[in-house]
Amino acid sequence: MAHHLITGAASGIGFLIAQTLLRRGDHVWAVDLDVAGLSKLQVHASSPAHLRTGALDVRDAEAWERLMGDIAAQWPQLDTVMNVAGVLRPEYVGQTSTASIHLQIDVNTKGLIFGTEAAARLMVPRRHGHIINIASIAGVSPVPGCAIYCASKFAARGYSLSVAQELRAHGVKVTAICPDAVATPMLGPDNLRPEAAMIFSGSGPMPPDKVVQAVLKAMNKAPVEIILPGWRALLAKTASLAPGLTSSVFGLMIWLGRRRLARTTGQPPH
Repeated sequence: MAHHLITGAASGIGFLIAQTLLRRGDHVWAVDLDVAGLSKLQVHASSPAHLRTGALDVRDAEAWERLMGDIAAQWPQLDTVMNVAGVLRPEYVGQTSTASIHLQIDVNTKGLIFGTEAAARLMVPRRHGHIINIASIAGVSPVPGCAIYCASKFAARGYSLSVAQELRAHGVKVTAICPDAVATPMLGPDNLRPEAAMIFSGSGPMPPDKVVQAVLKAMNKAPVEIILPGWRALLAKTASLAPGLTSSVFGLMIWLGRRRLARTTGQPPH
């Protein structure tokens, strides 16, 4: 019976991962700033003892250390740490607020790093564990209109791929999962803006259960990286290899994204 720690578990992808693992009888330690949202997980636990919840600000390195101390004291082992918490603030360059820059870098990058570092300190001496970091396809390809989010996810992905090579010698696995846009509260009304057009340039946000399936695959096979869906992965890799040659393609994708946003919001495309 496996033991998992999941951040950002009060809603979206984190909630669905926790729900799935609880339903199969695993132990889950679910954390988020939204403690009320975490309470909704209890109905999915086969036993009250299978679910622990608590508040965690992933930006607080000391809070991470306290959490790992609690886990070490209360659980016989920690099999998986899943860094899921993330934020998105679409904004054009030159119009980005200082608060938005700090928030996205602090949560998406530093929070993930703090979690990985804390997990490694617990897992390496035991030579056991798997760290699964939810990055983004925005960490593979440029995303005009979401430059700070993109930067935060490029950093998260690069860090994850690097420490995967470090930790494999210590018996600890690391997987970076890089999904395209996902239909979660992160893509709610506040982010249905022209700046986010590139995010909506595909066939539409994917169902969050696709990411849950990728997490289950990662837990089973422990690849270093999963990018999904496959066709967007190919496009993203190409754009990353030759960004100067893909400008015209980006223009078309932004146009498509604005049209899809317009249909969603009922507003004319900008």
